[in-house]
This record gives sequence, structure tokens and C-alpha cells, in this order.
Amino acid sequence: MPETATPDSDGSQGIIESYKDGVISIRGLSALKMSEVVSIEGANAQALVMNLERDVAFALVLQASTQVREGLFVKSTGKFLTIPVSEEILGRVVNPLGIPIDGKGDFKADKYMPHEAQAPDVMARKSVHQPVQTGIVAIDALVPIGRGQRELIIGDRQTGKTTVAIDTILNQKGQDMICVYVSIAQREGKTAQVVETLRNKGALDYTVVVSAPAAASAVMHFLAPYAGAAVAEYFMHQGKDVVVVYDDLSKHAVAYREMSLLLR
Repeated sequence: MPETATPDSDGSQGIIESYKDGVISIRGLSALKMSEVVSIEGANAQALVMNLERDVAFALVLQASTQVREGLFVKSTGKFLTIPVSEEILGRVVNPLGIPIDGKGDFKADKYMPHEAQAPDVMARKSVHQPVQTGIVAIDALVPIGRGQRELIIGDRQTGKTTVAIDTILNQKGQDMICVYVSIAQREGKTAQVVETLRNKGALDYTVVVSAPAAASAVMHFLAPYAGAAVAEYFMHQGKDVVVVYDDLSKHAVAYREMSLLLR
């Protein structure tokens, strides 16, 4: 009979007590923090801690793996989720973990940006004083959008919400603007069409596409907007202006609700 695995007494190693629907319950890791990344030994996978209770922690498995099962050891990494970034990420399609999914191979990262970073204090932010030209006359004339401003595009299905966002990205050519397009739970065919449109119009040179397709897990859908913001912050810290498009956040809300139900 194989020896039964038991967690370390020093709290640096725990054990998977149960695994269901992409959620593992971990016992024995008493020093875990919220949003910490843990390593699952023997499965080549990591998990994101999303719920802490007195004696057990719940984490969402980040990589698809058939090797995750009850009884495996889990080690604390002491690290939080980050995404690799550099100038080479421009023109690439990556998943929310920063792994390229466009078939062009890896890119060289010169920095790792946290998915969740503290936002600058309100008093430290520069006031909105410069417009973003969307290229759509009705918007630019009647409801102009400023750099540093958030804007909600709302409407029924098939009314052109994505078209407005893509036209805005296309209009940034020559404007010294970086664009980040975040595709959340969209069909891979639709995202491929968007990428092809950007490539044909010469807009992919200054655009990063973060894609969490519909077939991906709820945790990938949940992380996609954070990954897009992290990439944008990398270029922001270099003094560049960035347009970030989230398409769409209603899918993100669905994923967050699904995760909340799984973690109950």
C-alpha cells in the first residue's frame, strides 16, 4: 500500500483534500494569503487562492491538467499572479497568464507586472485634459472621451458595440497610443476576425490582444481584464497613453458569479 501523504508541520506544504470543477481544497497551508499562487506537485499546474477558511483554503486551478487529483502535495510559492511584458508583446495574442497563443513562439519579457496592483491615489492622477479621437464624428463631437476616462459602450446584441471599439483602435494609428484589446469569453472565430482586421489595417503593430476564449475556464475569463490592465500599466509607466477595450464585461460578471458559486 502506498504511504498516505500528510501535510508538513511547518505550514510550507499542504495536501489536496478534494478536487471538483476546477477547485481544489487545500489543508495544511496555514500561512496562505488571498490571491497567492500555489504549486501543485506532480501535476505541472498552479492554482490561485481565492478563499481562506480556518483550516482549509480553496484555490482555482490555472492550467488545464488531467493529473490534478486528491492527495497531491501543494506548495506555497509566496508569490502573486504576474504577467510577463515587454515591447515585444506588441502585435501578439496572449492568454491572461501572458502565454502566447498566436503560434509565433515566445517573446522575451523584461518585466513581470502584477495582475492586481494598487491604483494611484486620486490626488496623484492628472486631470482629464486631452481627448481620445475615436474617428466616429458623432461621438467625438457630442460625447468626447478623454484620456484617463472610462466609457461604457452599452447596447443590445449585434448592435455594433465591438465595431465602435475596433474603429477606435484603428483610429489611433499615428497618435502615439498603445491599444490593448481584451476578449472575454468570445468565440475564437470572432477574436480571430478582430485580429485579422487589426493586422490588415496596420493596427496590430501598436496593439496587444489578451484572449480568454469561450472554451477557457471561468478563472481565465475572470483574470482576462486584470491581465489587460497589467499590460496597459506597463506602457503607462513608460509615459505612454493606452486605450484598453474590454469585450465584454458582462461575460466577466458571469464568470465571477460562477467562481463565487464554486467557492461557496
